[in-house]
Amino acid sequence: MLSVFEQPWGLLIAAIIVLLILLMVRSIFPGKRHWWQLALPAFLAVAAFGLDLLVQTDLEKINLVIDTGVKAVEEENPNAIEELISENYSDSYHKTKTALMRRCRRRLSEPVVEKNIKRIIAIDIRSPNATAVFTVRIVFDKRSYIYQSYKRIILAKVEVNLQKEQGKWLINQAELLELDMQPVDWRHVR
Repeated sequence: MLSVFEQPWGLLIAAIIVLLILLMVRSIFPGKRHWWQLALPAFLAVAAFGLDLLVQTDLEKINLVIDTGVKAVEEENPNAIEELISENYSDSYHKTKTALMRRCRRRLSEPVVEKNIKRIIAIDIRSPNATAVFTVRIVFDKRSYIYQSYKRIILAKVEVNLQKEQGKWLINQAELLELDMQPVDWRHVR
């Protein structure tokens, strides 16, 4: 379903249709022309972008969490990652948030990632939970042990489960699904 809070196009199309109807009515009944009649389609067009900018939907919030996490890894900032992780975090390898953050701090203490490029595949929202599957093309820093030992670029597919806590979406599980289109999990990454 098209939401006016996610996409302004529905209201913009409505504004164009209203404008066309008003122009036809004004040409048929020239005596009924008033300047304020053209304000209605203009108001609809402004409302379309205003609602899109003012109201942040769950989908936009989830995308922001994922974008922030991907950017935090790129910037090697474990503190920014920690803010996105739920206190009840657990995955197939890291049983707690503390274990995950210990690993993040150890891995991100040296140059690792030069650039991350994210592409969302699917987001399924069933409030207060959501699942996002996305791929990240990771370009490793030339100084990193991965670049020197393995390769420069890896394509990683990740599934992230999020939970809405106090109006904020937080990651409560992240599973590594694929590396370079080969099935893997956390145990394969050392």
